Amino acid sequence: MDSHAENEDGSVAEPATEGAHESRDAGAKSLRKMALVLDSFSRHKPSMTVAELSQATGLPKTTIHRIVVSLRDVGMLDQDGRRQGYRLGLKMFHYGSSVLASLDTPTRAHPHVAKLQQLTGEIIHLHMFDGSQMVCVEREEMTSASRTTLQAAPTYCTSVGKAFLAFQNEELIRRIVGGGLQRYTPNTITDLDTLLAELAVIRQRGYAIDDEEIETGLRCIGAPIRDSTQRVFAAVSVSGPAERMPDGRLLGLAPVVIQTANEISVALAE
Repeated sequence: MDSHAENEDGSVAEPATEGAHESRDAGAKSLRKMALVLDSFSRHKPSMTVAELSQATGLPKTTIHRIVVSLRDVGMLDQDGRRQGYRLGLKMFHYGSSVLASLDTPTRAHPHVAKLQQLTGEIIHLHMFDGSQMVCVEREEMTSASRTTLQAAPTYCTSVGKAFLAFQNEELIRRIVGGGLQRYTPNTITDLDTLLAELAVIRQRGYAIDDEEIETGLRCIGAPIRDSTQRVFAAVSVSGPAERMPDGRLLGLAPVVIQTANEISVALAE
C-alpha cells in the first residue's frame, strides 16, 4: 500500500522531513523569545534598553538586539530619539484594538460597570487575566466617557489581581511568584507565605483590597468575575485616593462590588 497521502489536487504529498520539524521547532522558539521581550514592557517600564531587556528576559544581548530590530522593522516596537531605548509600537495598539473589538465580556459587562461608577463616583476597572497579568479591558470614570485600554496590572499587588489569584490553583500562584514580586511601595507583598495568607482571607470574604500596594495614595477594592463554568477569569474594582477610601468606606463598598461582579458573571452566562 502506498503510504504517501494525497493533496486536494490529487498530487502526492511528501512526508514531513526531520528538517521540517526542526524548522518548526526553531520558529516556535523564536516566537517564544519575541513574546518574552514584548511581555517585559509595562506601565512602569514603558521604555527599555537592550541591556534591560536582556536582564528581564535572561536572553543574551545579541539575541535581544536581533529580536528588537525585527520587531521594530514590522512596527511592533518603536526606537526612542536617543536610539538606546525601545517601546511598544503603534502596531501593538492596532492588535489590541482588534482584540477588544472581538471581546464579548466588556460589552456584556458595561451596563453593570457604568452603574457601579454612578453608585460610587469613583474609577471602575474591569480586568481579565492574560496568562501572566491582569489586562484592563474597560475603565469607567465620572470625568470622561467610558474608555477601553489594554493597560496591564500585576496580579499580586492589585485588588483585581488578588481577587483573581485567590481562586486559582497553587501551581499558577507559584508560577506568578516565581516571576518575581517587585516592590512598588512599602505595602507591596513580596513573599509567597504572606501572599498565600492574604489570598486565603480573600477567598473567605469574597473581595480583595489594594492598600496602596501598587501606588502610594491609591486604594482599591475588587471582586472576582466567573465565566459560565464558574471559573474565575476576571475581576471588577473600585479605585480612589486613599483619603476617600478609608477602611470604613471600603467595608461599605464590599457588598456593592461583590454584587456587581456577580451580576456580570450572570450576564456572561446568558
